[in-house]
Amino acid sequence: MFGFGKKKELVVDDSLYAPLAGQVIAIEEVSDPVFSKKIMGDGFAIEPDGNKIYSPVTARVELVQGHALGFVRADGLEVLLHVGIDTVSLKGAPFNFKVKVGDIVNGGDEVGTVDWAQVEAAGLMKTTMVVFTNSNEKLARFDIAKGQTTAATKLGTAAVK
Repeated sequence: MFGFGKKKELVVDDSLYAPLAGQVIAIEEVSDPVFSKKIMGDGFAIEPDGNKIYSPVTARVELVQGHALGFVRADGLEVLLHVGIDTVSLKGAPFNFKVKVGDIVNGGDEVGTVDWAQVEAAGLMKTTMVVFTNSNEKLARFDIAKGQTTAATKLGTAAVK
């Protein structure tokens, strides 16, 4: 008929999108050494000033876990969106994700919201990381525009090996 209800196909898209409005910074500037030392992989971060969360990539959702979403792009690049620092301790309370494992999202699609007041009340930082968790195996390079951004804006690209 008109394609309504048809399952989305995963398409190749090397673009990276802002998961939140805010200030885009280098991963090395993040206060948590697990991220700044790239222990989980290379990537970038945002000091957010918005509460709507958007997909940083066009991909299949592989993880929905309280404070984080995991994605796998069509080219195999694994992308972790980690909302806030040490927010795992909040057991998902301030987060409302609209996606589930297996969903296919386009970069810039709204995937949820966060109540930053709860994060701040717990004394935690809002810094949000986008990490390529299989950087060593898959990531050739990535380029993004740093500085102030609006949510869902294309920031750059990530190329695979």
